[in-house]
Parts: sequence; C-alpha cells; structure tokens
Amino acid sequence: MPTADTAAIRLGVNIDHIATLRNARGTPYPSVVAAALASQANGADGITAHLREDRRHVKDADLFDLKAAISLPLNMEMANTDEMVAIALTLQPHMVTLVPERREELTTEGGLDVITHQAALTRSTQALTDAGIRVSLFIEPDNAQVDASKAIGAELVEFHTGKYCHQHLAGDPTGSELQRLHAAAQYAVDSGVIVNAGHGLTQDNVGPVLSLPGLYELNIGHAIVADAVVMGMGEAVATMNRLLKQGR
Repeated sequence: MPTADTAAIRLGVNIDHIATLRNARGTPYPSVVAAALASQANGADGITAHLREDRRHVKDADLFDLKAAISLPLNMEMANTDEMVAIALTLQPHMVTLVPERREELTTEGGLDVITHQAALTRSTQALTDAGIRVSLFIEPDNAQVDASKAIGAELVEFHTGKYCHQHLAGDPTGSELQRLHAAAQYAVDSGVIVNAGHGLTQDNVGPVLSLPGLYELNIGHAIVADAVVMGMGEAVATMNRLLKQGR
C-alpha cells in the first residue's frame, strides 16, 4: 500500500448529508446510492457513511444498499457499541472507522480518547480485524493517542482536522493546529500507522493539509454535498479530487 509522500492522496466521499436532505422531507430522494455512484464515476476512491445510534441521517438499509451497489471500498463510521459492531460484522464493509458520538452534537466533536477507553476499543478492534475488516480510529493529532491506537491493533488513524479548520477560518492557515497535524502525522508514519484525516475540510482549506507526511486518504462530506447543491454531485467530487491529486 502506498504511503510515501509522493503517492496520490485518496478521496473518501462521505454521503451522510445526502441522507440528511432526504430525511428532511421523508422522501425517497435524494438517493444515497445515486450520490455514491456519481462520486464513484467522478474520481472518488471510497465512500464513507456514518451510521449513528439515533439514525439521524444514514439508515441501516442505506449501508447494505451501498455495499451492493458500489465497487469502491465502503468505510462505515460508527460508535464503539455492541450494536454497531454486530451490524459491521454482518455488513462486512472494507473498513470501519470508530468515532466518538454524542446524541446532542451537530457533528462529531473531537477525537476518540483511546487511552481512556482502551479495553473496550481493543475488544471491538479485535472482533472486526478477525472478520477481515480494516479498523481506523478517529483521534486528535496527539502522539499518545497514536501509541494507544497502535497498541490496540488499529491499522490506521484518522486525524481530526476540525481545530485546524477553525484556525484557518480565523485567518491563520499555517498556524499551530497545522503544525500539530504535521508532527502527529510524522510520528504515526514513523510508528508504522497509516494516516488518514478529515472533518470540516473544504475546497478553500484543504490545500495546506495535503502536505501532511504520509497522508493516505482524506474523508470529506459536508462540503462536497454543499458544493453539489450548486455544482452537482459529480462536479463537486471531481473538483475536490483534482485538488487532492494535484496537491501533493
């Protein structure tokens, strides 16, 4: 698997907010499958969907429909619960990304505390890995969290880029949060852990993130869906994909 800094960065398209729009009126449209297929046809390297405990956007059936329809790897984001592990073991996605989840949050706020929850995360990671499912942990760019992730057997980590995005919006695109991401990515690479990243990334702020050492994949959802309202899903994915592929 390419992890060198010269390799093209993969784009994982998160289709959660296609489901958000669908659910707002209780209609069968827009279709998450159609959005995933449009993404696949326009350069996406994978499809991501977060099955939340409250089912606020993606539903169980969406995941199984996606798995049947697409030829790209399917990444299931989920909380570390027995229910979600059981669904993942039945679904058999290419990868599971374990994320923190609070019912009152608008979107995922911060990374997993792998150190505090190491025992429970170890059990889930082992069960998923034994079933042939790759496991990634959504964490803050912190060396201790990288160490804990590796210790429980996760093959990948996904660094939370939300704080960087806030700093970028405040006019400091190359400030302390970007430097923290760089340092943690280099530490992960040196530790033999594959580096993904995501959260809050847009066409405007993704550029500086592309220089993270060893960056393998970015998962981007809300911004692509928002752009798709004006540009269409295919063009929104193609535009972001061009930024990633040219940015290295």
